[in-house]
Amino acid sequence: MSGSSAGASLEPVRRFEVFTGEGRRRKWALADKMALVAEMATTDNISELARRHGLRPSQLFTWRRELRYAAEATAPPPFVPAGDGVSVKIARGADAQVIAAVIEALKIAR
Repeated sequence: MSGSSAGASLEPVRRFEVFTGEGRRRKWALADKMALVAEMATTDNISELARRHGLRPSQLFTWRRELRYAAEATAPPPFVPAGDGVSVKIARGADAQVIAAVIEALKIAR
């Protein structure tokens, strides 16, 4: 051996490969992802579904999780916030027009 290390060669590379056509990484439209995730719920064989579309099953599960998280983020909270109530105390002998004006003002404020 002439001092080369682990099979390294000083010869120039004489071979190269040219990839034509579509690569492995594809862009999927949101509608297509949603359709495949919906189809997951109706099939018994996720691997076959993935294979039919040139995917790995893990990609389908990732899309399902991401869509679930997105839906949870946009959903309203699971509780109704408490609103502050209004109490009006009316003393005896109060003018009816003043009482009506207060009630109308409270209706408008809400």
